[in-house]
Parts: sequence; structure tokens; C-alpha cells
Amino acid sequence: MTVENTRIVLASRPKGMPAPENFRIEHESLPKLEKGQVLIKVLYLSLDPYMRGRMSEEKSYADPVPIDGVITGESAGIVVKSRSLRFNEGDHVCCPSGWQSYYVGEENDLMIYPVDPTQVPLPAYLGVCGMPGRTAYFGLLREAKPRAGETLVVSAASGAVGSVVGQLGKMGKLRVVGVAGGPEKCSWVKDELGFDECIDYKNENLDEALARACPDGIDIYFESVGGALSEAVAKQLNPGARVPICGYISSYNAEKIAQTRTPFDIFGELENPPWHQFFLVFNYVSEYAEANRKLVEWVASGQLKYRETLLEGLEKAPEYFNWLFEGKNFGKLVVKVAESAP
Repeated sequence: MTVENTRIVLASRPKGMPAPENFRIEHESLPKLEKGQVLIKVLYLSLDPYMRGRMSEEKSYADPVPIDGVITGESAGIVVKSRSLRFNEGDHVCCPSGWQSYYVGEENDLMIYPVDPTQVPLPAYLGVCGMPGRTAYFGLLREAKPRAGETLVVSAASGAVGSVVGQLGKMGKLRVVGVAGGPEKCSWVKDELGFDECIDYKNENLDEALARACPDGIDIYFESVGGALSEAVAKQLNPGARVPICGYISSYNAEKIAQTRTPFDIFGELENPPWHQFFLVFNYVSEYAEANRKLVEWVASGQLKYRETLLEGLEKAPEYFNWLFEGKNFGKLVVKVAESAP
């Protein structure tokens, strides 16, 4: 069958916050499948802060999206045609489609993997049971190596990663203090997710609030924000503290991110620097199956709670993307691209 694909490509590199002119919508006919390939119809697209780094030419852990290239990203979809022994038509999968409505994948690509929407809703495989959930799982349990009774501070606590980090911390008998923006988000973090405290960075003095919420100091700080929050946390870290860094969104729209003051500067210049390290969830790909199974089990049982901001329309993805930097989304940001029927 001939399929028309809609894709969003990088037209120019953003300077500061991405603007409409940095993107271009294109339409193309997809070729016939070769042996070993599958055609996946994208149903839901994940929008995540790391994508901003891929739009830049700045040196990073991954190559930038080339001009005229499809914006990188993960999606959940359905196999609508298969010439693969690994996947059948009708299978639901997650895949690295990028911002487009269809994706041709290779059967030996381990980043294409089956998911079961009868266990948890399909969009959840892009959030709590997907890359953000795995980032929380490995970042806290493998990188930070928590011990019962320690104090954990979680930045962006109402977000896709932070909300899972905090709940995993409570499962491990930690004292968990979240930081989020606004009364509604803080109330959800504390009352629904069970954090011990949640600091409203928009309306509280960070130094005072952290001292009050962490009377015994801070043993673990899960970093994804940077900036003023990192500066405040650095003053209250205990000897032997650990700071796993999965990102620092406060700097992502800087025109010269390499010239900004990052968490590596903030923590590295301390007289007794804590262990602090940037980690990649992709380093744990051999353990994805274990993490996926546990996350799905916890969500299905109600032990792990989550929240999504679900929006519609692939063509509006550039507009929705900026919600991540404006604080408009609550929880995981997902775009519904299409209905499930082929």
C-alpha cells in the first residue's frame, strides 16, 4: 500500500526558545518495505526536554539533528505492515520514529520493542513505563545507590521523571522532598504521590524552604533543572552526598549553553564536592526489560501513580514542545497523532 507520511523537520537551528520558523512540515510517500522491515503507524508522540539539545550544534552525547532532518523522538504506535519475523501486523510497539506519522523500522533495531496496552494505557509507555520512568529507575537505584533513612531532594517533582524518582524513593524508605512550580503541582506531589514535603520554587525562598524541609541535610539530589535550585541545594549537601544528573533544563534555551553555569560548575567548585555525574539511560539498555516489567507492574497495581498532559495534532508539536520550558504541562507531555485504526 502507498502511505503518505507527515513529518516535521528542522528548518533552522533555534536561538533561545524554538520558534515556528525553526520547523517545517513535509509530506512524502513512503517506499515499499524491504525484507526485515516494518511499517509503524505513530499513535502517540513523546515530547521531552532533551530534544532541545538535539536541535543545537553544541557538542553533546549524541549527534545533533541535521538541517532538514526529522526531529528526534520516541513514539508508541501499531505495526500496519510487516516483512519481519519479529513483528506482526497489529502489534503495538514503541520506536524511535521522531516527529512523523509513520516510521519504517528494521527488525533488528532494539529500540523498537513490543508493549501491551491491555496492561497499562499506550501513552504510559512513553512516560512512567517508558524512557522517563527508566531514567528515574536507573538514575536513583543504580546511580545514586540510596540507603533507607536518607533524604532525597527531587527537582521537577511533578514531571515525568521526578514524579517517579520520588515514588521510588518512598518505596525505598527515604525522606523525599520535591520541588515543583505552583500550589497545584505541589499539592499533587505531596498529597497524591506521598512525598514528605514539596517546595514551591515560584513562591518560596529556596534556601529557607530547603533548610526547613531537610533538617538533617541532603543526601541525594536528583538533578534535572540546574540554576538557582542547584545553587540552593549545594549549600545543604551532606558529606557523601550523591547527585545523579539527567539534565538541566534551565540552560537548554541559552544561545551558548557551553558558557552557562551548569550543575557541574556548581557542585564541582564546592570545597568538598559531592559525587555528581551525568548519566544516560541508554547505558542500561541491557536491563530495560527488567525495568519495564517492574514499572508496568507498579502502575497496573496502583502502587506507582502518574499524570499526563495529552494534546492532539502532530502539526502542533513545535508549539506544544515549548510548554516544557514554560511550565504549562503537568506530568508527561504526549501528543496524540492518530487513532489506532490503520
